[in-house]
Amino acid sequence: MKKFAVYVISILPIIYMAVIWILSSYPADTFVKTPFSFDHLLKESLHLIEFGILYWLFIFAFAVHEKLTEKLSFASAMIAVFYGLCDEIHQYFVPSRSATIIDLIKDTIGVFVSYYIVKIFYFQKDESKLKTFFCKLAALKTGGV
Repeated sequence: MKKFAVYVISILPIIYMAVIWILSSYPADTFVKTPFSFDHLLKESLHLIEFGILYWLFIFAFAVHEKLTEKLSFASAMIAVFYGLCDEIHQYFVPSRSATIIDLIKDTIGVFVSYYIVKIFYFQKDESKLKTFFCKLAALKTGGV
């Protein structure tokens, strides 16, 4: 079961990237239809977390394999931002979708807020709940949890 958990955590970033691509291939109002003001707020706020989640999934994958370093954390942030850019370009070609710099900025903010949380609470603090959590993830592979 632990090997399966390690495997799932390892492939989650790729699965999530595929889900983002598929969902952004549909017209903007395909899935979420709510009153306009709430709908707009919901969709705009998703930009702040969507690619931050992708960053966290990469971090979890590296942590479970005990490979998490500051360089890989930064590389994960860059990959998440680059994928946000690719997604915006992709949406430009999807009917009834649009690509905007503002959306890319929101995607980037979400990634870098997450990046700085990891930087401060994992790499700069001697003890933190985040560090404990990542140690438990790593223990999945070694059989310690």
